[in-house]
Amino acid sequence: MTDADLVPLEALVPWLDAKGVGSGPLGSVGFLTGGTQNVLMRFTRDGRDYVLRRPPRHKRDRSDDTMRREARVLAGLASSDVPHPELVAACTDLDVLGCVFYVMAAVDGFTATESVPDAIAADPARHRVLGESIVDALAGLGRVDPEATGLAGLGRPGGWLARQVPRWAKQLDSYAQLENWPGPELPGLTEVSDWLTANQPGSWTPGLIHGDYHFGNVLFDPETARVAAVVDWELATIGDPLLDLGHLLATWPDPAEPRTRGLAVTLDALPSKQEVVARYAAGSSRDLSAMPWYHALACYRLGILLEGTHARGCAGKADPVLGKQFHAVAQSLFEQALTVIEGATCTGM
Repeated sequence: MTDADLVPLEALVPWLDAKGVGSGPLGSVGFLTGGTQNVLMRFTRDGRDYVLRRPPRHKRDRSDDTMRREARVLAGLASSDVPHPELVAACTDLDVLGCVFYVMAAVDGFTATESVPDAIAADPARHRVLGESIVDALAGLGRVDPEATGLAGLGRPGGWLARQVPRWAKQLDSYAQLENWPGPELPGLTEVSDWLTANQPGSWTPGLIHGDYHFGNVLFDPETARVAAVVDWELATIGDPLLDLGHLLATWPDPAEPRTRGLAVTLDALPSKQEVVARYAAGSSRDLSAMPWYHALACYRLGILLEGTHARGCAGKADPVLGKQFHAVAQSLFEQALTVIEGATCTGM
């Protein structure tokens, strides 16, 4: 079964006409694949390339709300210096396609998860540019003023930091309802949780966060190796932007860790994690003294999320092979968290 029936052109074209999104027939219609479960259809009209994004075939309870949220974020980012796809039009009328959807300008680029263009791979200078650019884009996101961009109501910043560990612990506990899951075989689970609870930063500054910032959600320009657009904004909210930096650190390529290959391509001249933090600090006024805490929290959060795929795989509700792979990555992330905690303890955090 293809996704073509999810975007009937006889319903879409009149809507595009009404919104002034080009004129005439659609050309080069095709569906994109990737890590997202949402449906992405690329098409051309009047010589311009667009991408339509809608929920998956089997919508979740909040799928339409997620589409509204993403469109709102893209609209808010229009006045920022954060590279992102331009929002062209959004549809909240369920009578058109049976769901909320939006159309954005297409962005040509590549994700640096498993490979990069040969010209970039052969040029250490562009390795450096690629690594610094993904950090610079994130620092720019951390500078976005939610009030000025109309995004202040996107989340609940009050108590946000204190809610993180209990929230993800509850998520992990919920997997016990899935049959055949052996339980959370994650190294240092209690130790990491206890340390995060005991060392939560006493103060922080709310801001706009992406919620899933890593190489797989960033498109790079194939010529310059700079960030062309940050994509997949479905988890965006108002929280602590330093968690996004922690997430980038947690998923930064480690040539010595085979379990995490595929999260990001290994390039010889990428900045080190220490250089990543320093680069972010140069573009931010935020206090990074508690950065090990955010790094460990990101490992904890992402590890629990990936363990969910393993639990669903055990229950026959997800690909069991993928579930085992994600379980291995989750274990690696918890081991990474323990290393971060050990280093923070030694330096007196």
